[in-house]
Amino acid sequence: MIADFNTYASVTGLGAASLVKGTPYPGTFILDRQGRVTSRFFEEFYRERITASTILMRLGGVSAHVEATKISAGHVDITTYPSDPVIAPGNRFAVAVNIVPAQRVHVYAPGAQGYKNVKLEMAPQPFVRMLPLTYPPSKIYFFKPLHERVAVYQEPFTLLQEMVLEVSPEATKALAGQTELKLSGMLQYQACDDKQCFNPASVPLSWTLKLTPNITERIRTSR
Repeated sequence: MIADFNTYASVTGLGAASLVKGTPYPGTFILDRQGRVTSRFFEEFYRERITASTILMRLGGVSAHVEATKISAGHVDITTYPSDPVIAPGNRFAVAVNIVPAQRVHVYAPGAQGYKNVKLEMAPQPFVRMLPLTYPPSKIYFFKPLHERVAVYQEPFTLLQEMVLEVSPEATKALAGQTELKLSGMLQYQACDDKQCFNPASVPLSWTLKLTPNITERIRTSR
């Protein structure tokens, strides 16, 4: 269960407009079936909020409402999908790249010296702030021919790239009237089996998300 709350921390200090002083920072708590808190996420800026689907992706889940793209590349199968099909200014969302190495094949993880480590390089996009790429834990592999130990991924793994669609006045003006946000990136990796290493590979990736305007006014209802 996901529950959203406004935390006691609030906007204070010099430079804050009087209209927003005292505004609570949002936070999200994850509850189990017994109502116990298992995880919690707090925002660093009151106008930015992580989406529920992104939280689920952090915890290893996948939203049932997004479309995935599958790519069969050299020595690996790739499945990529966004956290949300629709985003708004202020959303912190993500794209995931799931990589399945072929049988007896491994992909080099960050820290492996002398090899092309797997990484996702996102193309710069105006008003989209990229956050550090999240890697899962790797394992140490003993490569007998060279008598070396290196960090690798041998089992299916997922790279998670979180980002924020900015909510500044400049961003709001530039995004006004737009209905889509197009993102692109390049997945780079090097694969090897237990006998040989293959040439480094680069696979272009892309995502198209729908845009919805940020709601800043209360909805009035008649009584």
